[in-house]
Amino acid sequence: MARYIVRRLLLLFPTLIGIITLNFLIIQLAPGGPVDQMIARLTGEAGGGAASRVAGAQSSPQFTETGTQYAAAAGLDPELIQAIEKKFGFDKPLHERYLKMIKEYLVLDLGESYYQNRPVIDLIKERLPVSLSLGLWSMLLVYSISIPMGITKTVRDGSRFDAWTSAFIFVGYAVPGFLFAVLLIVLFAGGSYLDLFPLKGLTSNNFDDLSAFGKVVDYFWHLALPVIALTIGGFATLTMLTKNSFLDEISKQYVLTAKAKGLNQKRVLYGHVFRNAMLIVIAGFPAALVGVLFTGVLLIEVIFSLDGLGLLGFESVMRRDYPVMFGSLFIFTFIGLIMTLVGDLVYTLVDPRIDFETRDI
Repeated sequence: MARYIVRRLLLLFPTLIGIITLNFLIIQLAPGGPVDQMIARLTGEAGGGAASRVAGAQSSPQFTETGTQYAAAAGLDPELIQAIEKKFGFDKPLHERYLKMIKEYLVLDLGESYYQNRPVIDLIKERLPVSLSLGLWSMLLVYSISIPMGITKTVRDGSRFDAWTSAFIFVGYAVPGFLFAVLLIVLFAGGSYLDLFPLKGLTSNNFDDLSAFGKVVDYFWHLALPVIALTIGGFATLTMLTKNSFLDEISKQYVLTAKAKGLNQKRVLYGHVFRNAMLIVIAGFPAALVGVLFTGVLLIEVIFSLDGLGLLGFESVMRRDYPVMFGSLFIFTFIGLIMTLVGDLVYTLVDPRIDFETRDI
């Protein structure tokens, strides 16, 4: 197993570089970059008095000395356009910008935000605790609820318990998590009924003045509603996946053989079926965790005014803040690859018969 882990870790860096390279080419060559947005903003603000003061205004697009054409540059001084290009680093050819970014990434320098004038790594460190708190606690609750419920539904398949829980699961399928978040706000956060939970932030303003126990209580008090919303929105799929996986295993020959030997249901279920049925559940864990951390929580962060990585990435895409976009992508990809490796390690804990040493990567 140690050799497999070393090989996976050695492949980590080339994989990161490959993903970053592909996204760099796609994003950098796409229209509507930061230079275009800045020029459009200037021409929009210039509409009126400022525009009339631009000497030699032309109706055709301007060209810089680098040969770059911007559709919204009509009437702007070419020197101003060159200054904007220099500000965002677009005065250099594509390959130079790429090599500069890779060199910086080698020393974990993710650059500086175009619009916030702060290092990207500082922005990510500032937002990461929010996303980790939401993602880890919601995933812990989802797995703690879904796996036991899925197993119980398997054992009591066709019973009233199975029918009633299926009704709740269908609701979880049909209603997205952000609607549950709105409902929780209306009911418990000062909407139309009770005002029991805060509606903004991860901690209170007096957090530093609280005792250790008070800080823990305050932390979970703020997390309660967003984590519940994420849990309700995520447990349905995993519950049905667990149930269907166990039902599939129970019908196999080795289970019938174990029962024929006189083993009780609990021994068969947890001694033989569990490790095989859980493999498909574990297989989806890395993707589910990364999805919850960075994409699934976006609307939850907006609704509860939480500044997490999902919101940071979305804002950077909308503003074409390339350093933040690539820095966020780098972190997302790195965590995703690590979680995939962790998933493989959990495989071996659940079923020691799995041998990754002899498997080709």
